[in-house]
Amino acid sequence: MTNFLCCEIVMGAIRILTEKVAAQIAAGEVIERPASVVRELVDNSIDAGAEKITARIKAGGRSLIRVADNGTGMDRDDLLLCLERHSTSKIKTVADLFSIKTLGFRGEALPSIASVSRMEIVSRAADQLIGHKLKVAGGALKSIEETGAPAGTSVEVRDLFYNTPARRKFLRAINTETAHIIDTVLRVALPYTDIYFRLEEGERILLNLPPSKNLSNRLVTVFGRNVAGALIEGARDFEGFQIKAYLAPPDLSRSRGDRIFIYVNGRNVRDRYLSSAIMAGYGQRLMKGRYPQALVFIEIAPSMIDVNVHPTKQEVRFHQNRLVYQALSSTVERALRRTLKLPFDRTGQVYEGTPGTLETEGFTHVIAEPGKAYLGARQVEDLQDVQSRGKIQEVVPLRTTSRVLGQLKNTYILCESREGLILIDQHAAHERIVYEKLRKSYEEKRVESQPFLIAPRLEFSHKETRLLMGKLDQLRNIGIEMEHFGGNTFLLRSVPSVLVGAEWESFIGELIPLLEEEKDLSAEAGLSKVWTVMACHGAVRAGHPLSETEMSSILDQLEDLNLPTNCPHGRPVFKKFTYYEIEKMFKRVV
Repeated sequence: MTNFLCCEIVMGAIRILTEKVAAQIAAGEVIERPASVVRELVDNSIDAGAEKITARIKAGGRSLIRVADNGTGMDRDDLLLCLERHSTSKIKTVADLFSIKTLGFRGEALPSIASVSRMEIVSRAADQLIGHKLKVAGGALKSIEETGAPAGTSVEVRDLFYNTPARRKFLRAINTETAHIIDTVLRVALPYTDIYFRLEEGERILLNLPPSKNLSNRLVTVFGRNVAGALIEGARDFEGFQIKAYLAPPDLSRSRGDRIFIYVNGRNVRDRYLSSAIMAGYGQRLMKGRYPQALVFIEIAPSMIDVNVHPTKQEVRFHQNRLVYQALSSTVERALRRTLKLPFDRTGQVYEGTPGTLETEGFTHVIAEPGKAYLGARQVEDLQDVQSRGKIQEVVPLRTTSRVLGQLKNTYILCESREGLILIDQHAAHERIVYEKLRKSYEEKRVESQPFLIAPRLEFSHKETRLLMGKLDQLRNIGIEMEHFGGNTFLLRSVPSVLVGAEWESFIGELIPLLEEEKDLSAEAGLSKVWTVMACHGAVRAGHPLSETEMSSILDQLEDLNLPTNCPHGRPVFKKFTYYEIEKMFKRVV
């Protein structure tokens, strides 16, 4: 225990900061860059009931930011009060924090901005004839006077961070700051389709968003016409809240997550937890390192959230966090599953074709007689050999509205449908089939394993041996039985049936890092990763020739899956070329 009697106490080391220093510290929490100023001012304009909001900037907001609106405006007394810290018209008591419907409520934005800039506010209340102009520099009031002005408020911010050079030094290039401002205005404006938003820089119009009856025009501005036209809509009601989502197909994913937009009661939030729920909804439809383009609206009772989490008001906390996560994830998954389907129908009218084959280098064209299975140059023994390894189950082709044309480079299955030509990655397709079989057999507690007649010996490092010793039971549950043979040696007694005939040695090599990463292989995340590796090693490979029966079998089995569009790694299973696109290639249509 410290003996305070022996310590030298320096009196006067703690002091109260001056109002000016405290204001600049507080401003650092609220105002990070010029885009923060724009967001706060535009939020205020929306809360004021504005129908038109115009923002003008110079030098990326460094030298000038002006936001003008036609909202309710302020009289002289309110104009003076708005610069006092924690002065607000939005709340009165602590209880009001849990019934907030406005974007602002803390009463910090204008005082914070005023403390690090030269500010001028011109405002006129709608019920008054005369407006007022107020000037502030570095948080100090310089003047206030009457002036003629339209109803509403105009806030002009010049020389941002002029009195805090350390903050100004950290600002990025003008183009970078301008890009942040554009993104900020877009994010704020997106859900408020009844308000006219305009952003200008000098003579340039950076954004022009007139009011609209629906989201369509805003979606085009935010995502671009191609993505906006492909968005998948999903909506669900839950007890106490509703979710509406607009989701881009997985093939329009990006390398960054900057096109995920989340709104809670009209407030744009940046929430990793909610973003991860969207990612979970996409699941294996996305490749590793890819992010979706998505727009999500959550309408929830104000009493079920806490918006007073961060000074920037861009974070929210849900009282039932896990419930909202699961609801959002399931809404996304259901919308994608309902919409993203195979581009062919394996039941219905059969195509009539002319029997025959055409072979060229790297391509085998197979046309089957109607009602007859055609095995081409492949032998029946080859098919049986593949089946005996658990590769592909033979399914008698159905009468279909699509037909298999053949293989390209022994890697892609060519299929003709009513809409056009479909190119199917045979490895990705079969990988998905094997993955779903593994998952289903585990859920039904009937994991199929194949014992070795002579168990192979496997040598591991001391670290890997200790790891395996603690995972033997978990491995057995997923069809991998290993026996410790002493030292760092193990006997591989059995493997899942899908791996019989495959390169199981390389599979075990990939399994070890997974065991280090996942503490519990019985958990969903761990199982999914193991099944993904198993499916990759157990699926038919690229470059492997297939008979027409095997190709048809893959198509038939794909149709029965919940997620036939992507392999477990997220790669697409097929690519469709419509007849219109093909005819356009050959200039048959303009």
